[in-house]
Amino acid sequence: MAKTKTAFFCQNCGAQYAKWVGQCTACKQWNTVVEEVVQKEEKQTWRSSDSPIKKAPRPIRIDEIGNDREIRLDTLDQEFNRVLGGGLVPGSLTLLGGEPGIGKSTLLLQIALKLPFKTLYVSGEESQGQIKMRANRMNAENPNCYILTETKTQHIFQQLGTIEPDLVIIDSIQTLHSDYIDSAAGSISQIRECTAELIKFAKESNTPVILVGHITKDGIIAGPKILEHMVDTVLQFEGDRNYVYRIIRSLKNRFGSTAELGIYEMLGNGLREVNNPSEVLISKNEEELSGTAIAATIEGMRPLLIEIQALVSTAVYGTPQRSATGFNAKRLNMLLAVLEKRAGFKLAAKDVFLNITGGISIDDPATDLAVIAAILSSNADIPIEKGICFAAEVGLAGEIRPVQRIDQRIMEAEKLGFSTIFVSKSNKIGLKNLKVEVRLVSKIEEVVGYLFG
Repeated sequence: MAKTKTAFFCQNCGAQYAKWVGQCTACKQWNTVVEEVVQKEEKQTWRSSDSPIKKAPRPIRIDEIGNDREIRLDTLDQEFNRVLGGGLVPGSLTLLGGEPGIGKSTLLLQIALKLPFKTLYVSGEESQGQIKMRANRMNAENPNCYILTETKTQHIFQQLGTIEPDLVIIDSIQTLHSDYIDSAAGSISQIRECTAELIKFAKESNTPVILVGHITKDGIIAGPKILEHMVDTVLQFEGDRNYVYRIIRSLKNRFGSTAELGIYEMLGNGLREVNNPSEVLISKNEEELSGTAIAATIEGMRPLLIEIQALVSTAVYGTPQRSATGFNAKRLNMLLAVLEKRAGFKLAAKDVFLNITGGISIDDPATDLAVIAAILSSNADIPIEKGICFAAEVGLAGEIRPVQRIDQRIMEAEKLGFSTIFVSKSNKIGLKNLKVEVRLVSKIEEVVGYLFG
């Protein structure tokens, strides 16, 4: 065995140092540098002793490479498939992160219990009895789902060789440890080594692997940043504990778009797919309330209609408050400045609170006009008529700017029974025979005149 060597790693960002330092120069955090063992034993990883001798790869001209599309495994979950780009790619590594208790294990166990092919669910955090109790709450049974409670990678690979599953789920990567690294589970060295061994297994056996990852208090996935670089797909499972809705986003995807979004509803018996999120993101109030407006947004390929609420009141203290939930606070300040300068509304001495219902966050600029409409509605205490929605960006000069894929937004508004949608005059609309009235506007004054004139 080679002589043991050590190095110093930052536990926050994974930066390596030759000696101990008090402050990490990469992430500027104090007292995060820890000594870890880096010299490994000579080892044989997944079936390396049985594999035949392989020739070294040679360069191939790009026109000689086939155009065959990758085969994907259907997870029988439309929302999960949408975020992945159509399903799991064989041999891929997917990392799913999220806050504790948000539903990561529930989601993956629910998918494993649906699948018709053989699945191995490896848990290093729960016993087999606990997992069985969760499966009973879901009222699901599947003879193709195998449960293994193990944290040592060498033992896991022995079971993988015996069962030969079509899908492997690891819950979680921070609990695994390898005998070839002499450090605690969850350390930088262990996470990197265990992930490397799982990548070798996935690529050589062509089996997709899903990893569950813990996150830090800052909301980023715990462990070295290289963990996200090593895997093929990084998914974020998020939501507000005060709401029943959960959102899964793609932060990195080598096989599809990173703009997709999946929505679930947390129930007592598991997670329910929300196929039409616009209906659940809009409240069904019978009476008209001021300060509420509907925006037509796009998340990935999916059009959404969301409800925006605003409250404008006289500032009690000297400095007015500006608060936004689910919306960029700096953009809110910009829109208030546009209203003050270009439209003549005196809001500098008033508190403004903005909220996007459903506990979701939106960064689509097409919500600008709906935000302004909600603020003016609350300021004048005049409700906006039911059946009106908005889809336009607002510029610094007070002009109404066009947004992309306007036809999809209009069709979604028509499908949900809206009577009028405000869009920019510069948008080119190719739809004919619409039931919804498309009102073209170019300045904020035109919108204000129609809504409150």
